[in-house]
Amino acid sequence: MAVTAYESLYIDGAWTPSSGTAAIEVVDPATEQVHATVPDGTAEDVDRAVAAARRAFPGWAATPPAERAAHLAKVRDLLTERLGEMAEAIVRDIGAPAPIAQRVHVGLPIGVLGTYVALAEEFAWEEQIGTSLVVREPVGVVGAITPWNYPLHQITNKIGPALAAGCTVVLKPSEVAPSAAYVFFRILHDAGIPAGVVNLVSGTGPVVGEAIAAHPDVDMVSFTGSTRAGTRVAALAAPTVKRVALELGGKSANVILPGADLEKAVRSGVTGAYLNSGQTCSALTRMLVHRDEYDRALELAAETAAAMTDKLGPLVSAVQFDRVQGYITKGIDEGARVVAGGPGRPDGVETGYYVQPTVFADVTPEMTIAREEIFGPVLSVLPYDTAEEAERIANDTPYGLSGAVWAPTQEEAVAFARKLRTGQVEVNGGAFNPLAPFGGYKQSGNGRELGRFGLEEYLEVKSLQL
Repeated sequence: MAVTAYESLYIDGAWTPSSGTAAIEVVDPATEQVHATVPDGTAEDVDRAVAAARRAFPGWAATPPAERAAHLAKVRDLLTERLGEMAEAIVRDIGAPAPIAQRVHVGLPIGVLGTYVALAEEFAWEEQIGTSLVVREPVGVVGAITPWNYPLHQITNKIGPALAAGCTVVLKPSEVAPSAAYVFFRILHDAGIPAGVVNLVSGTGPVVGEAIAAHPDVDMVSFTGSTRAGTRVAALAAPTVKRVALELGGKSANVILPGADLEKAVRSGVTGAYLNSGQTCSALTRMLVHRDEYDRALELAAETAAAMTDKLGPLVSAVQFDRVQGYITKGIDEGARVVAGGPGRPDGVETGYYVQPTVFADVTPEMTIAREEIFGPVLSVLPYDTAEEAERIANDTPYGLSGAVWAPTQEEAVAFARKLRTGQVEVNGGAFNPLAPFGGYKQSGNGRELGRFGLEEYLEVKSLQL
């Protein structure tokens, strides 16, 4: 396999070498072979990038919103033209099937960028409140730290609103899947984004990520990743009292109430739980079914899971493969019953970090697989006897990122959804809306991404007393 060497960082409008000499190898999870390398950036690289962003901030902040929108529109259009190149980079980095890479991993970010083109033009940047003029201004230099599971989507979720707001950005992509960031920064450069407005420093979390979080000239950190890493980012940011937006883990419940369309709810729930091979923070990994319908739900779930064996990509790395295998073994050891999948790779697969899509029955709320985020194609199905018990089980988690409710009527589903302590709830199969706020309660983080709420995260509010 040919190895793509990304040899530079992007700082102050130019591709420039790292101050370090080491490189990070990027492994194709389908072949287990190295397919790319990126610079192993340093704290000194972060200093240079932040300085460039600080110099560029006054000019970009003063750029009229309509002009910022025009820049974003150019980025969106170039990304659309290069969809195939971007999708290929994502396939090689994380093993996503090509149709998913094109439709979800690239198609969704194109749409998200489009929403910020419109918002930059339409947003109410100031308003009169009594005798005061209230104005909204960019927060400043933003440090963006993104994960590997949706490597482009999480970048556009941060860079889109940050640029629309008038902020400048220093981005650290995941070292596990950095190729999309490199392709995207070539697009940003070709779109004519002014020098210093966007900067890219690849590297590891303990070096580059921590340098960004702690940097005194970074005004805000936007982080997406694990709850453990998010708490570290918040701790490092605290001494400088910078704003911190965190989008962290989840253990979301899919509650199927009596009288709902059981087959549709179960099949949709299994498919949703396994999206991106289960490597989705908002995945519906706990399915709650009334005891009277439990056995039938298990049959449907097992059947649906078995049909997806050949449709899922691998997990992103050997580390993630071992982690998920450990959870499957833990579930068995704690008494859960495997009704689909189980330990090991799918039959006939010897290469690649592939995991069997797994469904567990007889799961109780205190089991590890019902409480911890697994980040793989593993679904726990739990029975309940009353709606009150279902509500209690659904909310009995340190997380609160997503959820779903299925009920005979929309009114009943909405009423139950209001009781869930979580940032978003799919109601009777409601579709994902990129204009709606996305983010969590409890240990799933703070702040919101997407749409108007995502834009407001990057703004300060000033009151002019007239």
